[in-house]
Amino acid sequence: MAKTIRVTCAIIMKEGKILAAQRSEKMDLPLKWEFPGGKIEQNESPDACLIREIKEELNIEISIEKTFRSNVHSYKEDKQIELIPFLCGYMKGQLVAKEHQQIQWIEPKNLIKLDWAEADVPIVIEFIEWFKENHQTNY
Repeated sequence: MAKTIRVTCAIIMKEGKILAAQRSEKMDLPLKWEFPGGKIEQNESPDACLIREIKEELNIEISIEKTFRSNVHSYKEDKQIELIPFLCGYMKGQLVAKEHQQIQWIEPKNLIKLDWAEADVPIVIEFIEWFKENHQTNY
């Protein structure tokens, strides 16, 4: 039976744009795009994990605004992840890509044009639908 790894990801919004991160060539799924985040450690809540991971990976502080539906995805027979997405606000800090090839602020309507990691695809689609419903004037 596959072990499920619980992973958080941040849909960080700033001035109407969303932060997308491209995985480095050295990572699994090289050069695929993702929402940044990381593995939940033992006895850590998903939101505490996300705040810690974003500070470690990107050197910024975020606020958690909303939770979206998790997506369970199997990359290999013995490995599946539960990706837990949160809509976040950018609070402060100088953005630094410590682990990723590149990071970009992208308009929500352009997110779908990127080559996303498979586990992120349903989250991208759900976020875009949510954004359209809640921000008709900006879409």
